[in-house]
Amino acid sequence: MKRRIVNLMAQLPPQVSLVAVTKTHPVSLIMQAYEAGLRDFGENRVQEMIEKQPNLPDDVRWHLIGHLQTNKVKYIAPFVHMIHSIDSLKILKEINKQGAKAGRIIDGLLQIYIASEETKFGLSPDEAIQLLNNENVQQMKNIRIRGLMGMATFTENEALIKSEFKFLKQFYDKLKSEYFRDADSFNVLSMGMSGDYQIAIAEGSTLVRIGTAIFGSR
Repeated sequence: MKRRIVNLMAQLPPQVSLVAVTKTHPVSLIMQAYEAGLRDFGENRVQEMIEKQPNLPDDVRWHLIGHLQTNKVKYIAPFVHMIHSIDSLKILKEINKQGAKAGRIIDGLLQIYIASEETKFGLSPDEAIQLLNNENVQQMKNIRIRGLMGMATFTENEALIKSEFKFLKQFYDKLKSEYFRDADSFNVLSMGMSGDYQIAIAEGSTLVRIGTAIFGSR
């Protein structure tokens, strides 16, 4: 595994961060990745994250990359590094509320729906703009929107994947110039997984979420 991680890190441009997707993998295997130098780990489910978090070093940065239900936010609010899957006003309000209770500002990404499949979560571009124009959102003090996340269609059609990532990058640039021009912290474009991260990087991704290419197939 260490060789896979070293090879993968060597491929990534300096401006691209790596989140190792650890869902369903045991703490012992995650610890090997930690010892190989990785610090950012992504979980799809809150339950798995809260079970693993106490058993790994304190400097691990935990990313919630799967769909998040409002009633689960309180369990990860004290420690989560970034929530990639913000897809409603309701979840934003809850993250802000639980961030205040935990005495911290929680970083998050708006998840934008870009795929041609009906199974993925996410905001439409219009819904994202409505959120950013919402006065309640603008007044939130315990959630910091750091950028966008999107998942391309699961397909071997690279032209389609490329077009979806290109669209998300253009939308990211639009929001950056219109809503976050003075916010240096709005600098994360989370797109690309094991099967398509090279296309994502070519289209402007700053963060890739990779599991299989590190840990192998489950």
